[in-house]
Amino acid sequence: MSSSDKLRLIRVCFIAPKAYPLFNHNVKEVIGGAEVDLYFLATELAKDENFAVSFITADYGQENFETIDNVRIIRSVDFNKNPLSGAARVWQAMHTADAKIYFHEAASWGTFLITLFCKLNKRVFIYRTAHQRESDGTYLRRHYFAGKAFRWSLHNAAQVVVQNKTDETKIKQTIGVFSKVIQNAHHLPAISEAKKDIILWVGRSAQFKRPELFVDLAEKMPREQFVMICQCATGDENYAALMAQAKEVENLQFIERVPFSEIDSYFQQAKVFVSTSDSEGFPNTFVQACNCATPILSLKVNPDGFITKHNCGIGCNGNWQQMLDSLKVMLAEKHYVKLGKMQESTPKRITILQKSWRYIKLCLQNYITSANNESTPIKAG
Repeated sequence: MSSSDKLRLIRVCFIAPKAYPLFNHNVKEVIGGAEVDLYFLATELAKDENFAVSFITADYGQENFETIDNVRIIRSVDFNKNPLSGAARVWQAMHTADAKIYFHEAASWGTFLITLFCKLNKRVFIYRTAHQRESDGTYLRRHYFAGKAFRWSLHNAAQVVVQNKTDETKIKQTIGVFSKVIQNAHHLPAISEAKKDIILWVGRSAQFKRPELFVDLAEKMPREQFVMICQCATGDENYAALMAQAKEVENLQFIERVPFSEIDSYFQQAKVFVSTSDSEGFPNTFVQACNCATPILSLKVNPDGFITKHNCGIGCNGNWQQMLDSLKVMLAEKHYVKLGKMQESTPKRITILQKSWRYIKLCLQNYITSANNESTPIKAG
């Protein structure tokens, strides 16, 4: 590629400090849905010769710069040092990336830092929500000063991206910005012929995910085999107690961590995937379950009526007894097999996947025209 061609590349930088374990499977640290979202987006964009992709991660002891899957990894914040030092290192990493577009997900003080950098340097900032609480006002109420910084950041973003239509409506009401709905996208595994013999839960031990309810569910159904893959959420002081509680249940296997690259095999073995969360954005685990033809049983989360609309499981509207009864129904006469068969429409799955990434690319290409000028906020009203 000539030097003039390189200048025409759309330079995009993703910032997700905890995403490094997705690039390097030897690093066994906690990741979440936001990291998975941006990892897939970055590695997919890097396949397109029109994009030059960089990714700012935290310091896990790696080299300052690496290239993995055509993505340039830039080391930044050290979580063991003070926050001001970390902010300075992220700022320097953004300078080093020298991108036209900076892409970030999940509300934090880092969101403000990235927005400020983009505003001062006349770069394009795109923000993607990670959770319902960022759209419905919960984050603003719980974090007074960080909430004000978050509101300012979204008003100065070139584009805000949300995961479902409910969040699109809510974020306009609470923060006053228009947004675009773009679904999560994953690579598609082949439909497996593996025997389905477990009931599965996957996630972090974050309070809003209510992992203890899955332990209760396993206790109430001793003839079924349950598997719980539960990473310790950052700062969770109750994780040891949860693990001890789980290990008291004979028909429940508690696994602290499975590398993301290996997680599909568990979804392929599952009769049912269970979500006990109080709230989410659009869970990556729902995408993984559907990709592996595994029906979903959700206590409360059903973004845009996804589960019922596509007949890919049962939503229980927050009713615990209904959840228990529904699991019995799904297991009776292998009803879960019938539900799973409805999810095996590979052409439909591929269309959704390609549409999500294609839309992101179009979004980035549209905003590159304003990259040399101060980006214009998109505001409601």
